[in-house]
Amino acid sequence: MHGVEITELIQKFQLKNMTPDIDAEKIVLTHPEVNRPALQLAGFFDHFDNERVQIIGNVEQAYISAMGHEEKLQRYEQLVSSKIPCVLFSRGLMPDEDMITVCNYYGVPCLVSEKATSGLMAEVIRWLNVKLAPMISIHGVLVDVFGEGVLIMGESGIGKSEAALELIKRGHRLVTDDVVEIRKVSDDTLVGSAPDITKHMIELRGVGIIDVKALFGVESVKDSQQIDMVIKLEEWDRDKEYDRLGLEDQYTEFLGNKVVCHSIPIRPGRNLAIITETAAVNYRQKKMGYNAAQELYRRVQANFAQTD
Repeated sequence: MHGVEITELIQKFQLKNMTPDIDAEKIVLTHPEVNRPALQLAGFFDHFDNERVQIIGNVEQAYISAMGHEEKLQRYEQLVSSKIPCVLFSRGLMPDEDMITVCNYYGVPCLVSEKATSGLMAEVIRWLNVKLAPMISIHGVLVDVFGEGVLIMGESGIGKSEAALELIKRGHRLVTDDVVEIRKVSDDTLVGSAPDITKHMIELRGVGIIDVKALFGVESVKDSQQIDMVIKLEEWDRDKEYDRLGLEDQYTEFLGNKVVCHSIPIRPGRNLAIITETAAVNYRQKKMGYNAAQELYRRVQANFAQTD
């Protein structure tokens, strides 16, 4: 599993670093969960999740305050020496000098957040789940169309970027062009984003690289988007049978998650932006319980019943 440097955590949540002499770039988080070390401060270390961020809130701080000095030092030593990645105090609580000294000795960053404990835990877990999720990179274009994440795929030069540009001009938002980084956030959710180097850029053959954010404004781009459906562009093949009703959804799979997939044959004169918009709206309509293909099928069956 890839990791997240402690420095990223500090920057993301604007944490105050009480141990600035420790090189936080060398310390990597590999687990998306957090731990409140109340039992550890009481001396119980069986089944201790030492690879997690250790968050100290009001309850833990109150318990620490009630300890004698020698006992407190012993608990600090046991906790910090167990190869934890960092200690994070919530609610603006300030660690005492003993904690800072022990953290500096063992090279464990000691951090402070102004956020409430439960809110901080939820935000850190959500952020780490995304950052540490299994990830693949694929060739394609990801666009937010009416709030639905549409991943456009197809052979190089088939018109993916041109379709994305037309969608942007129609008021939709670009997430990434050319390379899509897909993360499996849960068994139901895939999130796509752009590599930092190509963020907000589109390559148009014959024109070159354009900066979508600079040309069309900040409302035309988005940093990440859940992937709801896939549109595969392919050259028109006279001999191939294409789905004309859509009674049964087709799927493709990324990282073990299934995503609805439409294969769109390309011919001169077909407006890909309008087709993509319509597919996105139709997908949303299906999620709301209405399926046009099934409605047509129902009408046909009703018509047969009347003629009988």
